[in-house]
Amino acid sequence: MDQSKQEKEYGYELFPERNTGSKKEKSFVKSLFTSQFKCEIMLKLAMETSPYAKLLLSAMNSSGCKVIRDRHFACEDCDGSVSGGFDVASSQIVLCQNNIHQQSHMNRVVTHELIHAFDHCRAHVDWFNNLRHLACSEIRAANLSGDCSFSSEVSRFNFGMKQHHQECVRDRALRSILAVRKISAEEAQKIVDEVFDSCSNDHAPFGRIPHGSKDAEFAYRDHESRDRYNANL
Repeated sequence: MDQSKQEKEYGYELFPERNTGSKKEKSFVKSLFTSQFKCEIMLKLAMETSPYAKLLLSAMNSSGCKVIRDRHFACEDCDGSVSGGFDVASSQIVLCQNNIHQQSHMNRVVTHELIHAFDHCRAHVDWFNNLRHLACSEIRAANLSGDCSFSSEVSRFNFGMKQHHQECVRDRALRSILAVRKISAEEAQKIVDEVFDSCSNDHAPFGRIPHGSKDAEFAYRDHESRDRYNANL
């Protein structure tokens, strides 16, 4: 793919360190005092303690797509409008170290991007040419990651609307598409509407919409024990 086209049409301009050779090497001593070091510590905690992330990592491993932290995650500086992204070309999740400052935020971003990675693993997603595929994964990520949980929405001062979760999922999916594709809001809204029902009802690998960490923990336990009954027959 032509690099200039890739950057202009697919949102790569939001992740400047994705450009070959632009990332600077840092010494170990200096790295202890950087946002990159803090980002990597928060990433480690998310992978080890977040039930959302643990379930997705287990599901990907079961699907033959084992995630290795040093290989499949990268902490980088990004445009101020984004917190993370899934780079299909390198199969890497980008975490925006300059925009993620709290562990709860890191947990949500890691989960959101792991849902994209899970979709990439389990299905033949045409990220670049099929906007319905992109919209479906964005709907699933907003629906299942905790992006639209009650606590997340209250922190944004958004609450009290009827069917609020669904409207939040629609809005966040729409904004994600517009951030990485040069299309009109009307076209993006039409695409989201076309696939919303089927994609919002796809809860894999959670089995349900996890509306909070307790729901995610139950889903993780169910996933981990899914084969025990058959194993004991």
